[in-house]
Amino acid sequence: MTTTTTAGTPALAPRDAYRDALLALAAEDERVICLDSDTGGLGESFGRRFPDRYIDVGIAEANLFGVAAGLAARGLRPYVHTMAAFASLRAGEQLKLDIVGNRLPVRVIATHAGLSATHFGTTHYALEDLAVTRALDDLTVVVPADAAEIAPALRALHRLPGPAYLRLGRSATEPVAERPAEFRLGGAVTLRAGTDVTVLALGPLPVLLALRAAGQLAGEGVSCRVLQIHTLCPLDTGAVLEAARSTRGVVTVEEHRPAGGLGDAVAETLGCHRPVPQVRVAVRGPVGTVVRSHEDALAEAGLSAAAVREAALRVLNIQTP
Repeated sequence: MTTTTTAGTPALAPRDAYRDALLALAAEDERVICLDSDTGGLGESFGRRFPDRYIDVGIAEANLFGVAAGLAARGLRPYVHTMAAFASLRAGEQLKLDIVGNRLPVRVIATHAGLSATHFGTTHYALEDLAVTRALDDLTVVVPADAAEIAPALRALHRLPGPAYLRLGRSATEPVAERPAEFRLGGAVTLRAGTDVTVLALGPLPVLLALRAAGQLAGEGVSCRVLQIHTLCPLDTGAVLEAARSTRGVVTVEEHRPAGGLGDAVAETLGCHRPVPQVRVAVRGPVGTVVRSHEDALAEAGLSAAAVREAALRVLNIQTP
């Protein structure tokens, strides 16, 4: 579905959109339980309105996931909250064995993804979480592009019978579209049409950077399609293959390390069915320890509109047999 991008729209905080969406779900479904790990804010919002359905286990992520698995096994619908770095690695064993291993309907809400927690330092960077979660069989993985997409994504995940991982950033970002497309779990969204090269982007800033790069390329006579991937697992392989058929190659953009995330998922699909040139734009090299803005930290690590533009031009210059 094609939508139109905006300019100058105020940025929205993902945490506010998410908390409103969770409260709406809880009002409709009394099985919804909010499990917190002292993340801040949920006690004042969810806990105040539904005190009997709010539990703060403290900073104890492994225990958090174990409690969630037990509640889900009893027929409840736990929503567990912690930072992405801890959800995927510190409590990775409990995620794998207790939740995913038993196919339980636990929704892991992983915040501060990527480099959005730069002010907390390297312990809070989450640049490998998609590699971990994508490797877990039957775990649905969703990364909304902006605050407007969070509520429909949450409702779609709520209907699933199994586990899910919702990856959210911390930074407020501008909406990627004037009129958000209807959210379809597992479906890519065409944000900009194009016939020369396709950029597939995952996450708020990667999508915005892809759109900026596409605008720059248009001024240079390059027609660049932008596909937003909001569901990493299951991936919209049909949209990926259509991009390979109708353009000369693809660029993937993600706030993650090059291995294991969107770039690998797309490469696996293309390699099996339709090999075309592909260039990945991701977080590379050692990440700086100086506190700076989220976008500046990404640019320092190789993720910027200029990097996306250069990657698209590289794709177009790759000679194929």
